[in-house]
Amino acid sequence: MVVGDGSRAEWSWVGSPTAHSRQKVRSRHLLREPFLPFQEMVVIELEPEPEPEEVTRSASPTSAEKAATAAGGEAVRPSASVPEEQVPATASGEAPRGEDEEEAFEDALTDEQLREEVSIAVLPSLMMFTITEAAVLLNCTMQVVRRLSVRNAKRLESNASLLGLSGLLDLVKARSQANDAKAEGNKLFAAGQYDEALSQYEMALQVAAELESAEDICSACHSNRAVCFLKLGKYDKTVKECTKALELNPSYLKALLRRAEAHEKLEHYDEAIADMKKILELDPSNQQAKRSLFRLEPLAAEKREKMKEEMIGKLKELGNSVLGRFGMSVDNFKAVKDPNTGSYSISFQK
Repeated sequence: MVVGDGSRAEWSWVGSPTAHSRQKVRSRHLLREPFLPFQEMVVIELEPEPEPEEVTRSASPTSAEKAATAAGGEAVRPSASVPEEQVPATASGEAPRGEDEEEAFEDALTDEQLREEVSIAVLPSLMMFTITEAAVLLNCTMQVVRRLSVRNAKRLESNASLLGLSGLLDLVKARSQANDAKAEGNKLFAAGQYDEALSQYEMALQVAAELESAEDICSACHSNRAVCFLKLGKYDKTVKECTKALELNPSYLKALLRRAEAHEKLEHYDEAIADMKKILELDPSNQQAKRSLFRLEPLAAEKREKMKEEMIGKLKELGNSVLGRFGMSVDNFKAVKDPNTGSYSISFQK
C-alpha cells in the first residue's frame, strides 16, 4: 500500500491471516523520497486480540447429528482445534466458517482503529523529524511543501486521510497551481506577450491568496507584474506593484531596482535615489545602484532648482495680482542681505 509520504508499506502477518490467529502486524515504512536526507523504519506492533466467544448455532442439526442422536449419543460438533476453514457447509445452506472468519478478519481493524494505531506508532516517529526538513509534513511548514513535486502530491492522495494530511495535500496542490501559473507568465514575458503574462501572474496571485504562507510567490508575482508594466510604459502601475512586493519582502532587490527605474521615468528623482540607497544598504557592492546614483543626483539637483524657480514665479504672480490694485508690484520690494548677520531686510523702491 502507499502511505502518506508516497512510500510503500509492506504488511506481514504472523500465523494464519484471520482475526483469531493473528498475533502481530508489522509495517516497514521506508522513506525513500529524494528530498529526505535519511531513511527511517517505523514498526507498528498490535497486541494480540482476545479469542471471540464461541457462537452457538441455532440452525437445525445435520443428518450426521440426527444419526448420532438416534444412536443414543450426543451430536458430534467440529473440534475447536480443527481449522475452521476445513469445516464444510451444513445441510441448511449455512456458509462455511471460513467465510465468517474472513468477515471477522476484515472487520477486526476498522479505519478508526487503524488511524488510532498509526497515530500512536507512526506520528510520534514523524514528529521526531521536525528537526530536519522532512519532518514538517505534520506541521505544514513551507520548507517541505516547496520541495514536494506534483508526482508526490498524486502519490499522497491515496492515503492522505489516513494520516490526516488532506489539508497538506490541498496546500501542495494550490502551491503547485500558483507556481505553474507563474512559470507560464515567465514564458509569455520572455516571448514579449506582456498583457498575457500579466494575466498569468494575476492568476497565480489569486491561487496563492488561499495559502497561509505564500509571501515568496506573491512578492515574485507582484515584481513580475511590475516589470510587465515597465515594458508597457505604465510607470505608475510599476511603482504600485513594486511597493506591494516590497511590503511582503522589504529586502527584495529586484523590486527596489524596478521601482527606482520607474521613478526615474516619472522624474521622481528623489524617490529613485532613496531606492538606490536602500539597495546599497542591502548590497554595498551593487554596481548598478552606484552608477544610477551618480546619474540621478545631478538630475535631482537640477529638478529642485527648477521647482524653486517655478515656485518663485507663482508667488510673484500672486503678489502682483494683489499689489496691482495699488499701482505696485513685487519688483518694488527688494530683499537686502546683511553680510554680518546673514539676515534679510526688505526695502521699498519706486
